[in-house]
Amino acid sequence: MRGGLAAILAALAGAFSLSAAADVVLRGEFVQGGLIVGTAPKGTRLTLDGRELRVAPDGHFAFGFGRDHPAEARLAIVAPGGEEQRRLAIARRRYDIQRIDGLPSAMVAPPPALVERIKREAERIAAARKTDRGDTAFARGFIWPVKGPISGVYGSQRILNGEPRQPHFGVDVAAPTGTPVVAPQAGEVTFAETDIYLTGGTVILDHGHGISSTFSHLAAVEVRVGQRLAQGERLGTVGATGRVTGAHLDWRLNWFTERLDPQLVVPPME
Repeated sequence: MRGGLAAILAALAGAFSLSAAADVVLRGEFVQGGLIVGTAPKGTRLTLDGRELRVAPDGHFAFGFGRDHPAEARLAIVAPGGEEQRRLAIARRRYDIQRIDGLPSAMVAPPPALVERIKREAERIAAARKTDRGDTAFARGFIWPVKGPISGVYGSQRILNGEPRQPHFGVDVAAPTGTPVVAPQAGEVTFAETDIYLTGGTVILDHGHGISSTFSHLAAVEVRVGQRLAQGERLGTVGATGRVTGAHLDWRLNWFTERLDPQLVVPPME
């Protein structure tokens, strides 16, 4: 009898554990470059591959997978009254790789005198992307910051004179200089500069929980650090500043240091 009762109690405990963890809901594309937005019951603790996630009072949380993320991730759930380990399968993607040989060395690497400046600016941009605010604007969906022909896609890479360059981590939208650029979702400006060597006029907008948008090559920067923007509010204009060959917006999406694909969070371009 005691053994039978113990088995029944164990079964009930297991069912309670599964039901508690089942209330954790994930939305998004489980693919390299994908942003995942979820909800969890109050009091739930979440850990992704050993990294604890911020869970908002309303239960929202977010995380993402970089360009070359492995085929699996593990989400540990400690919900009120139960625990669960989820294995998340991450689909691999094929990226456009372009090889160009015979280029002058000056076109492959920046002049030595500029290397230090590029490094300093990259450190400032990286610091702005470390922001971990409690805002949950990321959970309300995104719109295109500008519309036009897509001239560059996430994950593509050039190999110049046999040397791999950094992959492209955003989406390029071609548009005439002066075209307004708007906030794809609400957020707080954490970076706003008019003259960054590689990216020219650059703005970073924080959407909460480490999710941020970066807008590069702007002709005009019309916001300041600390300013709050609503979705659709203007932040600058399209330009050809920095190292570019034509006017366009380079829009990038990050989860802290993980580079995500903006095209996965917006509807198809009209």
